Amino acid sequence: MVAGEVVKKELDRELGVGEALTISGRVSVARMVSPQPPTVPFTPSQLASLDEALTLASRLTGLDFSVYLGELGEDSRASAESLHAQIGSRASDAVLIAVSPGARVLEVVTGEESSRRISDRSCKLAVMSMVASFKEGDLSGGLVSALRMLSDQAGPAPKH
Repeated sequence: MVAGEVVKKELDRELGVGEALTISGRVSVARMVSPQPPTVPFTPSQLASLDEALTLASRLTGLDFSVYLGELGEDSRASAESLHAQIGSRASDAVLIAVSPGARVLEVVTGEESSRRISDRSCKLAVMSMVASFKEGDLSGGLVSALRMLSDQAGPAPKH
């Protein structure tokens, strides 16, 4: 079979929707591509649990707890500290848990006041707990557990 016969066979069949015969004799086909919905790391239930844990930790301790999930770049510690600084005037009383799942990195950053109430040892224990949960594929459970551990360590908000 020569090339001309292939083109003739293509011409013999009826073109479908979205198909066109080009000048060179090839059939060009346009197909509808449905964009995939964006994937989110948490289900609505997991988001509710995480929100509740953040709210309770902040309310009980008087510290501002926050979670960042995303890329941290080459120097993850510097990136996490920069994110913590962006909290602004409340950074002294803030605790940031920064997780970069793709890079398998996590950082806990405490402010001046929050570091007095949450020791480095407590942060390391929370990190170990998160790592164990993350290895099992439980991102939200690890974050919720760490928030509870850190808020327990910080204790109740001091009375002024």
